[in-house]
Amino acid sequence: MTYDLSGLTLKLYNTESRQKEVLKTITPNLVKMYTCGPTVYNFAHIGNFRTYVFEDLLRRSIKFFGYNIHHVMNLTDVDDKTIKGAIANNITLDEFTQPYKDAFFEDLKTLNIESAENYPAATDYIPEMIAMIQSLMDKGMAYKGGDGSVYYPIKKFHRYGCLSHLHLDELQAGASERVASDEYEKDNVADFVLWKAYDPDRDGKIYWESPFGKGRPGWHLECSVMAMNLLGETLDIHVGGIDNMFPHHENEIAQSEAFSGKKFVNLWMHSEHLIVENKKMSKSLGNFFTL
Repeated sequence: MTYDLSGLTLKLYNTESRQKEVLKTITPNLVKMYTCGPTVYNFAHIGNFRTYVFEDLLRRSIKFFGYNIHHVMNLTDVDDKTIKGAIANNITLDEFTQPYKDAFFEDLKTLNIESAENYPAATDYIPEMIAMIQSLMDKGMAYKGGDGSVYYPIKKFHRYGCLSHLHLDELQAGASERVASDEYEKDNVADFVLWKAYDPDRDGKIYWESPFGKGRPGWHLECSVMAMNLLGETLDIHVGGIDNMFPHHENEIAQSEAFSGKKFVNLWMHSEHLIVENKKMSKSLGNFFTL
């Protein structure tokens, strides 16, 4: 069955503008879309899949309107949680994360979620991440802290807060100078880590060499590098769970636009939490269910 869609336009709600906007693509008839995939330190739960089902419906709707699509979904296989898990089990990072990657793809099949065109893993893009950090340092948009890690100075990026609609001047009151953790809450807003310096007690044998010293990339940087390497410096759509809007997506914008000098994403979309007994479903709360 075919449908006549002539004269119809696809409108989507943009988190940044807080308005419905007509989808306008950079390349005619091609939608370049990036979605934040799982952190493979545990099995994805049905709250995670709420977001992935939403993204699947979006993908199918875009195709229904006659667009081609290049969809990239990342796999976060190096961060605080995956490193902690690998060390606790006395195995390599790859040995720890691979079973969760495999299980994720099996769950996608079970739910009949269409495959993205690319599923990049963060550990496959370490050289590109190092190069981006070096470029930011050369531009004066990154600095090495006293702890040996490399940080992004958020006060130097005038659009910081544009996505989450947070006011930096208000947030800075009482905030710490820097945040080295991959994940943190709004009241901890501060310069965020681009390259996390190696700590043998914390990281075991998991590190990469770089001009800034041994360490590993920050979580926020990983998505920017994979997105721009596979889709270009400006994306049509970026999608993720609402909990990723701040700090993750806000930080993606800051580092990506400082790096390229171009708008990073034209249209942002976020899905809400899955609620269980009046609380969001999450691994940290222990109230999650898997397939």
